[in-house]
Amino acid sequence: MVSGLINANPIIYEKKERRSRTAPTALQDEYAVEPIDQQEIFDHIRDIKDPEHPYSLEELKVITEEAVEVDDQRNYVRITFTPTVEHCSMATIIGLCLRVKLMRSLPSRYKVDIRVAPGSHATEAAVNKQLNDKERVAAALENPNLLDMVDECLAPSYY
Repeated sequence: MVSGLINANPIIYEKKERRSRTAPTALQDEYAVEPIDQQEIFDHIRDIKDPEHPYSLEELKVITEEAVEVDDQRNYVRITFTPTVEHCSMATIIGLCLRVKLMRSLPSRYKVDIRVAPGSHATEAAVNKQLNDKERVAAALENPNLLDMVDECLAPSYY
């Protein structure tokens, strides 16, 4: 494994069994009548790969289904994630991956709020500010190296 990792030996958790539902290839379109729910959002983001490890965010318990909030009536989704260590330098990248995955799959009417779990990161306020500022997110996605890293984390895995 690569040396110099922030968390060289993370705890790996078992993935939850997928419940029967259509495959999470795309979320509903702009005019869908059936509401989007917590399980649907979680199924869509659970396989995002960690930027440092060959595990999904679900396997590292960075995201859980309980940390997904959806208010379909108000077109609002909040994801609260927990980095594996409080000084994780990849927290912003993880949040950016979550945001990009939802930007690419949710209808545009949804407001997405990505947050670090309270007390789980040393620079929680700064990370939250970066992840929820449209201009900062747009600037980050203009960086080709950063975009490549995000795309790598979002790529389907076959392990």
